Amino acid sequence: MTATAALGVRPGGSRQLAGTGTLLRFALRRDRVMIPVWVAVNALMVLSMPGTIEGLYGTAAERADLVRQMETNSSLRAMVGPLFDDGLGALTAWRVGVYAAALAAVTSLLVVVRHTRDEEESGRQEVVASGMVGRRASLTAALLAAAVANAALALLVTAGLAGQGAAGAVAFGLGVAGVGMLFATMAAIVAQLTESARLARGLTAGVLGGAFVLRAAGDSATVDGSSVLTWLSPLGWLENLRPFAGERWWVLALIAGAAVVQGAVAYGLAGRRDLGMSFLPTRPGPANGRLATAGALAWRLQRGSVLGWSVGFLLAGLVYGGMTEGAADLVGDNEQARRIIERMGGAAQITDAFVSAMVGMLGLVAALYVVASVLRLSGEETSGRAEPVLAGAVGRLRWAAGHLVVAFGGAALIMLLAGASFAAGYGRDAGAILGACLVQLPAVWVIGGAAVLLHGVLPRGAVAAWGIAGAVLLIGWVGPALDVPQAVLDVSPFGHLPKLPGGEMSWSPVLVLLLIAGALVAAGLAGLRRRDVST
Repeated sequence: MTATAALGVRPGGSRQLAGTGTLLRFALRRDRVMIPVWVAVNALMVLSMPGTIEGLYGTAAERADLVRQMETNSSLRAMVGPLFDDGLGALTAWRVGVYAAALAAVTSLLVVVRHTRDEEESGRQEVVASGMVGRRASLTAALLAAAVANAALALLVTAGLAGQGAAGAVAFGLGVAGVGMLFATMAAIVAQLTESARLARGLTAGVLGGAFVLRAAGDSATVDGSSVLTWLSPLGWLENLRPFAGERWWVLALIAGAAVVQGAVAYGLAGRRDLGMSFLPTRPGPANGRLATAGALAWRLQRGSVLGWSVGFLLAGLVYGGMTEGAADLVGDNEQARRIIERMGGAAQITDAFVSAMVGMLGLVAALYVVASVLRLSGEETSGRAEPVLAGAVGRLRWAAGHLVVAFGGAALIMLLAGASFAAGYGRDAGAILGACLVQLPAVWVIGGAAVLLHGVLPRGAVAAWGIAGAVLLIGWVGPALDVPQAVLDVSPFGHLPKLPGGEMSWSPVLVLLLIAGALVAAGLAGLRRRDVST
């Protein structure tokens, strides 16, 4: 059976795939920055772990003690999953497996939605379809582009971890890539159901968030990943593949089978709708009442995204707060682990340093939100929706300001919610934790300011803002564990923030970062005001 037949394409319908190769090359050219950056960040996160873990738990006794601790610490299992073996490979899969799979899923859904629903929404797909292009060529090219990204990730992970055990490395690489393709085909289905690329991304990301919550709930209840809730989550499937711990190869067949079934559904739906239409059309209506202003329209367009991020940060805060009490027990007498936490969270007592480190991680993730929200401006321009708005009594700065208020104000909102739930999970120090969350905002806003600058001055290169956010995330996540020089950590704006709680509050770097963020936004808006509107 051919691959196209397995996905539900009739063998006699090969002309429905005409032009797939050309569209694939075009998609890879458009994503020549985004895909390599996301794949590199993911691969580096995984491949940096064996050396880090060996430095943290250098003896078999220390690793065995870690396994025993995980059996009794339900909060940590909810965060990173159960631990099945004390080898370096198994510890690597345990420590970053869930997050690597989630990052592969995000990469895949962004790629697929960008080359399917985004293209239809902007009107470019109609132009393409007028040529010698098959009905399902665009969907096939999008899925193949996601497959290229996941295949590259699988090869890098497998090659990098082969020294820990060839079978485990292959299982882990294929498992992470398989979860990525599972969400690629899921995004392909959602793109047929919805009329908006924004909604397609949001719904697929919502499913990913639900999968993380199900896995966390299941793992907190059992020590071996056997909970029904864990098995309901694709992220739980990766855990139960058990790389480097007696691989369960049949789980790979489960992941592949689910991806093929979803792909078949997506192909079936693609053949049953008109171009630009959807099975769940949005309701049209006049922009009056609460939608009469540019700011209100921006809020209406982005409120679903803000809600999704808010729920995610609330849940993350609760998880981090719940595990804070056991942070000192987890570190114990391990000086290397203590140094890493202190590099991330400051040289305060271990609990405060742990809180600061976790709050810093929330800030790094909030930078992804602000980039996505700012780049909504680019989506409105390229789709042609901005032009009718600007043709009325709405200036460019007023139009952009509506989206920027949602972007920068939304970042403040999700950090506040994370701080409140963190304090609730911890059960104390609410004021100190809220302050630690809010002090992350200047650095988050600097990343958002860089996205505004790119959009205003270099609209075609605005996607590079994702590269900036990814590099900052990599520095903050991996840098302290690898003991990189302080000069490298200082490249990130987060490296200059006060380490709260426990550290001394210094207003100078906070004010400097706020000025930098303001200058970047002002320069970006000046560029937007002078250039032509993209179409």
